[in-house]
Amino acid sequence: MCVCQTMEVGKYGKNATRSGDRGVLLEPFIHQVGGHSSMMRYDDHTVCKPLITREQRFYESLPPEMKEFTPEYKGVVSVCFEGDSDGYINLVAYPYVENEALEQDDMPERDQPRRKHSRRSLHRSSSGTEHKEEKPGLASDSTESIQEMKSPRVDLHIHSDVPFQMLDGNSGLSSEKISYNPWSLRCHKQQLSRMRSESKDRKLYKFLLLENVVHHFKLPCVLDLKMGTRQHGDDASEEKAARQMKKCEQSTSATLGVRVCGMQVYQLDTGHYLCRNKYYGRGLSIEGFRNALYQYLHNGIELRKDLFEPVLAKLQSLKAVLERQASYRFYSSSLLIIYDGKDSRAGMFVERRPEMRLKRVDSSLPESLQDGGSMEPSSSAQPKVDVRMIDFAHSTFKGFRDDPTVHDGPDMGYVFGLESLINIMEQMREENQ
Repeated sequence: MCVCQTMEVGKYGKNATRSGDRGVLLEPFIHQVGGHSSMMRYDDHTVCKPLITREQRFYESLPPEMKEFTPEYKGVVSVCFEGDSDGYINLVAYPYVENEALEQDDMPERDQPRRKHSRRSLHRSSSGTEHKEEKPGLASDSTESIQEMKSPRVDLHIHSDVPFQMLDGNSGLSSEKISYNPWSLRCHKQQLSRMRSESKDRKLYKFLLLENVVHHFKLPCVLDLKMGTRQHGDDASEEKAARQMKKCEQSTSATLGVRVCGMQVYQLDTGHYLCRNKYYGRGLSIEGFRNALYQYLHNGIELRKDLFEPVLAKLQSLKAVLERQASYRFYSSSLLIIYDGKDSRAGMFVERRPEMRLKRVDSSLPESLQDGGSMEPSSSAQPKVDVRMIDFAHSTFKGFRDDPTVHDGPDMGYVFGLESLINIMEQMREENQ
């Protein structure tokens, strides 16, 4: 385990250098709803994730017309474990220096280890009623204590003012409300377990810097969709290919070319995000997928009908772009659909009592949503939405890195998923006019 410098880690500069300036403290990205690699917050506009060279090269080779639909690639940073003046360990990023960090593209792509100990997991008290959030630091007096991952401190530096609430497997509301999407915490725990297990051999890690695609949104509502009818890459082992094909066969990936991989949607009536994860998505039927999409577009008070046109326009545009990308395959790639829970006409609702008084939504809402002023947008204003492709660790195209398998034509499995998504949204629009 590398404790690179014995400086106090507290206030970090974005343009830090390894010669003496402080690095950038990394924290879990609070709006990660899917995936298995931990997304980390680098600054307000940037996130980072463990580097896989194939994905890095793919970002560097993107056709110009695809860049509208992918996060901006911003480069690479070196990341290490670093001790602060209080004896805690943090993940800290520094500008990347060639040959300084070890290559990671040869790390086997495998399911993340499912270990339940982590510096940032949520812990319940013995009574089961109190929940504490863990600080990004870990108590550590030696390398051995780093390995033991002792109790973190409370109070994360970055958190959401709006709590998250996970829907459990029985579709009932969990009583737990936290200030991170619970999936981001899960991914972070697994990532730290993996890094910890490699700590004796690895001093520095390379992370990709990518655009934070939700930074424009006040209350980002995010839907993560696993796209395509096939998820395994050309280089997958027989075992992994069989495992991925089974997941597709048993989910809407086979029937629709798309399945839910994660979701958070802001609820105006309660003032918190409702969350779903990939295990929920895998078990959905076609009708269940439709219902999940409906739930994503519903703010707890009304269906956001104003989202249909801008989202459909984005999806149609992306479909046209991908149909022109001959030989491209986006195996295991996801599609993010994002809108702002703040852009709503339902900042207030009518309380159905004889006096018909206007009742404000839950007081936990941001002030701007509690304002009884002009919540009604102008008829010409369309809500801000975004559609982005992410996760390219298994993507390929003709001539890419001398890949032996060359595919003909566009990725019709992915296009099929887009067509299904478009058809379902168009039907929903017609049914709710």
